[in-house]
Amino acid sequence: MAPRDPWLARWLPLIGERAAGLPVFELGCGGGRDSEVLAAAGHQVVGIDLSSKAIGNARGRVPSATFHCQDIRAPFPVECAGVVLASPSLHYFAWPETEALVERIWQVLLPAGVLLCRLNSTNDHHHGASGHPRIDDDYYMVDGEPKRFFDRAATERLFARGWRTLSLEERVIDRYDHPKWVWETILQKNAD
Repeated sequence: MAPRDPWLARWLPLIGERAAGLPVFELGCGGGRDSEVLAAAGHQVVGIDLSSKAIGNARGRVPSATFHCQDIRAPFPVECAGVVLASPSLHYFAWPETEALVERIWQVLLPAGVLLCRLNSTNDHHHGASGHPRIDDDYYMVDGEPKRFFDRAATERLFARGWRTLSLEERVIDRYDHPKWVWETILQKNAD
């Protein structure tokens, strides 16, 4: 049986090229599903997640990786990276905080480093894009947590300064109980 949501497979050559011998830095690593794929491909991984339970699961799943239980808005545990992964983890914040987080990711990346990012799509109705109390445009309170959703224009606006888009596609993830719509974008850091 093929693994569910094998999205990283097609990006492994790019990750290998841009990692520059440094660990891949994973924001919102959850239980370590993507960390496991990266480690199996020979990469060192440093992951962060807010959930101590998820971090415990990730440590059990990928003992060779380094995991930190922390908010992604806290100082990063790496000073530089050739590759940053955020799938999906940038959706909890007001727009200015989201922009600031993207700027911090840009700062930690080496020149020509890459960000592999998946963002909640405004078409993701199974996972909160409709029927919940509105906080702001495409930003809702979903099951007690703020959750942002992106359309193509918002995704392009978020990465308009300092990034070159290598790929941008709306895709469906088969990872959860219901299909999940995301914007998958692969971005290269450009000099600004």
